[in-house]
Amino acid sequence: MARALSGPPFITTIFMNKTTSFILLVASSPVMAQNFIEPLVVTASRTEESANRAAYTMAFIDSDFIRENTRRTLPDALQYTPGVLVQKTANGHGSPFIRGFTGRQNLLLVDGVRMNNSTLRSGPVQYWNTVDPLSIDHMELIKSQGSVLYGSDAVGGTLNVFSKSSDFRERPADQPYFGGSSSYEFRANGQGSHIGRLETEAGVGGKFGVWLGLSAKDYGDIEDSSVGRMKGTGYPEQDLDFRVDWAVTPDSTLTFATNYVNQDGISRWHRTINNNPGWYHDGHSTAPGKWTTDDFDQERSLSYLRYAGENPNAGAAIKCWNATLSFQKSADSEFQNRNPAENSLRGSNINLETIGLDVTLESEIGPGTLVYGVDFYHDDVDSSGYKKKTNGSSYQEVLPVADDSQYDLFGIFAQYIWKPTDKLEITAGTRYTFAEASLGRFYNSAGTVLQPSQSQVWDSLVGALRASYQLTSDWNLYGGISQSFRAPNLDDLTGNMSAKSGSPSLGSTDVDSEKYLTYEIGTRHTTKNTALGFAVFYTDASDAITGVPIISGSATTINANASSAYIYGVELEGSWRFHPEWTLSGFTAWQDGRTESPLFIGGPVVDKPMPRQLPLTGSVSLRWTHPSTKYWVEGRVLAATTEDRITAGDQAADNQRVPTGGTPGYVVASLHAGWRVNDHLDLTCGVENLTDQDYRNHGSGQNEPGLTGVFGAKVKW
Repeated sequence: MARALSGPPFITTIFMNKTTSFILLVASSPVMAQNFIEPLVVTASRTEESANRAAYTMAFIDSDFIRENTRRTLPDALQYTPGVLVQKTANGHGSPFIRGFTGRQNLLLVDGVRMNNSTLRSGPVQYWNTVDPLSIDHMELIKSQGSVLYGSDAVGGTLNVFSKSSDFRERPADQPYFGGSSSYEFRANGQGSHIGRLETEAGVGGKFGVWLGLSAKDYGDIEDSSVGRMKGTGYPEQDLDFRVDWAVTPDSTLTFATNYVNQDGISRWHRTINNNPGWYHDGHSTAPGKWTTDDFDQERSLSYLRYAGENPNAGAAIKCWNATLSFQKSADSEFQNRNPAENSLRGSNINLETIGLDVTLESEIGPGTLVYGVDFYHDDVDSSGYKKKTNGSSYQEVLPVADDSQYDLFGIFAQYIWKPTDKLEITAGTRYTFAEASLGRFYNSAGTVLQPSQSQVWDSLVGALRASYQLTSDWNLYGGISQSFRAPNLDDLTGNMSAKSGSPSLGSTDVDSEKYLTYEIGTRHTTKNTALGFAVFYTDASDAITGVPIISGSATTINANASSAYIYGVELEGSWRFHPEWTLSGFTAWQDGRTESPLFIGGPVVDKPMPRQLPLTGSVSLRWTHPSTKYWVEGRVLAATTEDRITAGDQAADNQRVPTGGTPGYVVASLHAGWRVNDHLDLTCGVENLTDQDYRNHGSGQNEPGLTGVFGAKVKW
């Protein structure tokens, strides 16, 4: 086991020495640039509250921001959020690093339903890209949320995606309504991309509403100024979202919703020899691909039935309630042709069904509000796979995770919100979680001996203490301490997949839960024309599960609770409407951290930089909006410094994604504009990567597109 790490040096001094001049250039906020109205949010506390009174650092991103900034995927929509590094293993795969953590150490919710499941592998995962950004009404990202409200995995952050609906309660009472829209977007880069969307809604105001959305996407191969056309980066996608809301009473609503996504032939470009020729940039280089093919197909659906409402009577025992029954299905398949590197073919399939139940209640108790409830998720997993020689001389079953397995996650939680004064709000909460994995068929670490079925259980008790204080009518101070944890999943226990540039990554049934503790303090300043936010955080990790080489020099790793780590960072954002028609906005963020783990099983402990840290990153934008609001133009510059906090050994193990000497920095400019022709027609256009810069985000498996024109039209009725 790795020993505990000592804490970091004085954070502020280091940060200011490196970044003072950069902060002065970009100290403002992209999220609040267009709308200074204070949003109401629910994710931070499971009850509605003002965003400016939340005791957490958060980001609020709505559909207008996604459309006007032409965010292609859900991870892309987080690109202008301080503290988030958007890594892309492939053009169709995106995995945001939130405060240094990614994949199964961040929690994704859709309409409050847990999307994380027991098969998520370590490192960057593709699942966040299976939420259609065109179906999103708004998103709430709570950073370092902790596990009190949402359980396992909520370490770096919790993202709650709220899907579009008919908003029937906002319509004139008892009046029938019907409407919809049709939109098209063309991205003129490489082979070109076509994105279409159809939306329609109908209902009776205050009574019921029906919503239907359909998206069809044909992404062509992208290109940049160095590599040229990145073959295999294009792929097709189809999406559907449907929702019915019915007012059972004036104060309660029954909702049925379903969404579906299908993606085919997404290539892991960095691993393929015919697509990835290698990348060379200012003395930095990545290795070319070695395999002929590495393609993913992915299909996912979510359906839920929800009954939610509130009791308007004073003194009611239960003020609000929300009960949700959900069902999810996913099918992931991967095909690898490792010829000529290994002269082998490999295939894997994971089919998963998840049943979920979530009940949240809110009661006024004493001088405060108690939010409490239970949640339960059950996974049924079928897994299959093989590897064989291309000449057919051998065949072996290889299971990506244990076949015919089940995984249960049960939690009970309570959080009390107390306002001892009008200015001070204190939040304290706790959660108990029980997890059980029932493992079916799986092989030993050598992949040769079938293991007997077995079950394992874990439990955890975590807490959080947060506070928010209104210093003045414009200034708010917040902070606190949050525990979080992650229970081992099926991949931790029985995984047999490829990681990084193709190295074998094996599970172990000996692993236990990961534990985290986050300290955070921040402040917000909001007026009619300005907004400013500043936050400092520090997260300590113990018993983290990491892949450790089996022997010295081996590329094959096996999971163990062998890592301890810390990461800390500073985030600054703000907006300034200095004229009724002009708004300046932007952000800057920086992180640093260390991790300790054995060089190999039983070997010496090595101290090294935490992988895939966010380099010093910032953005500044300037927006002009005509007084009639019919026209707007926005220019933006996004910049990052070179990320070279990586060891030579880690770079060599992931040399198709991480260049020698680290990932070069970049400065990229874009320009977007829109014209609301009338109440029925909106036109948008944009130019991204104006100077045709050759760059990639740190840890990504491909470069970002070069000069790109984006043209869109939306017809409404």
